[in-house]
Parts: sequence; C-alpha cells; structure tokens
Amino acid sequence: MPKVKTHKGTAKRIRKTGSGKLMARRVGQSHFNSRSTGKVTKNKRRDLNLGRVHQKLNSVIPYK
Repeated sequence: MPKVKTHKGTAKRIRKTGSGKLMARRVGQSHFNSRSTGKVTKNKRRDLNLGRVHQKLNSVIPYK
C-alpha cells in the first residue's frame, strides 16, 4: 500500500492537537481591523477549534 500524500495547502493552515482536534487561525486579521470593536479584535487573536464537520480533513493531513 503506498503512502498517502499530505495536502500541503491544508497542512499549512490547520494543525492537530494532541487529542486529535483540528485548530485553525481565524480569518480577517490582515487589515481593516481599526474599525472593528476591541471585542472583535481580541477574538480574532484566538485560534478556531474546528468542529465535527471538518473531521474529514484528517484524511488530507494524515501524518501531521
């Protein structure tokens, strides 16, 4: 059985935690942040915990 190739674009954006959960950065952090409220800016700094819908991405990043 050949090895499964890792999808590099996904591997750069998503990481697995020790327990197998998927984490990703929140979108919209690059610019136009001064007009948003402080609460929104603070929440953008946190990483996003991807839910069960995105668990199929485990097959795309098998060795990460």
